[in-house]
Amino acid sequence: MSDDLDEMARSVIDRNRYLTLGTIGPDGRPRVSPVYFTHAGYREFFWVSSPAARHSRNVAERPDVAIVIFDSTAAIGQGRAVYVDATAAVVPDDELPRRCAQAYTDVARGAVRFTPEDLSGAAELRLYVATAGAVDVHIPGGHPVHGTGIDSRRAVNP
Repeated sequence: MSDDLDEMARSVIDRNRYLTLGTIGPDGRPRVSPVYFTHAGYREFFWVSSPAARHSRNVAERPDVAIVIFDSTAAIGQGRAVYVDATAAVVPDDELPRRCAQAYTDVARGAVRFTPEDLSGAAELRLYVATAGAVDVHIPGGHPVHGTGIDSRRAVNP
């Protein structure tokens, strides 16, 4: 592991507002969904969704998820990405005050800063959290220090 790679991962996470959430459906097929996210400590990733959404139902049945965070506007050969293997779950109502405080310390302009009341009881939305098990950073093949000529992944601890 390298401090500059850890910093690269933090930079990718901080500069992007959407992650692609990969779940597995009841038929065993993969499902990917873009979701607006926030994070706490680069290891916990939060989003709000309806429990009726297909990805939310998938998380309820199979909490193992895959996440990728990347800038889709990067020039060819300049892509940066972070890959996360995680376990996801809906945040229980009794944890919402603490978890909302974590999730909404730094939100993008125009984003909703949800409160526990917005995400509990009869509310149609819930707060979800994915806790990282492993985090990898994308290394472009031409990276001046870590490149090997072929794009690769390297484990990091952002």
